Amino acid sequence: MQIPLNILLLFCIIGLLSIVLAWLISRTLKSEKTKKDLELRFVEMENKTNTLQLQTLEARLNPHLFKNILNSIQSHAYQTYFAMDKLSNVLDYILYESQNRFVSPKEEIEFALNLIEINKIKLSPLFSISIKKKINELDPLYEQKILAPLISIDLIENAFKHADLQSTDAFISIIIEFKDGMFTMTVSNKISPKSAFLKEHSGIGAATLEQRLKILYKSCFKLDRYVEEDIYVAQLKINLLEHKNQMLTA
Repeated sequence: MQIPLNILLLFCIIGLLSIVLAWLISRTLKSEKTKKDLELRFVEMENKTNTLQLQTLEARLNPHLFKNILNSIQSHAYQTYFAMDKLSNVLDYILYESQNRFVSPKEEIEFALNLIEINKIKLSPLFSISIKKKINELDPLYEQKILAPLISIDLIENAFKHADLQSTDAFISIIIEFKDGMFTMTVSNKISPKSAFLKEHSGIGAATLEQRLKILYKSCFKLDRYVEEDIYVAQLKINLLEHKNQMLTA
């Protein structure tokens, strides 16, 4: 018995889609190469479709719609690639740079920004997050090894951990400043009613951070943590210029 043309065409299309999707999943992290390969596959598939000489409009595969779907999937692949790239930078910093007693403010700020990007993945697209930088890259201390590594982890991680992600007016605000030898990080967020932070204003991470600051910077830093209604604010200031002068005169 001869198989009808429409049925045969349907099997061909399903087979082609299965091959393309299986190939796409295996190449997700290689976003640039993925897009070029997908476009090539699309051209090949379109040519094969044309050779079938479809007779009815219902039996036609809309190649433009299919290409749009592939572009959408590729966009998600790029986001995954972007996140993995940031994660790689963070791991390199933790494994290598953090072994040093001091890093430059430039290195620590770049680490903080990468850490923020990784944490942003778990946020809803509608969640309000503000990241501001006020940095004087011409400051003589900007690239000097004078700032303790990983000093920004506790402030950033606490904001993402204890923020109210469900509230319509929820937010996270992070301001990173460096000028006149002063490193400043200010982090604020709306606290979730379910968060244990309402009962415990500090934990092991906070205590460890303050101990490090006291040992390394003595009187050259100020760490403030406070709650105003349902808004938690943490601000760290380190006077690196004063710290350097104290080291030179010691």
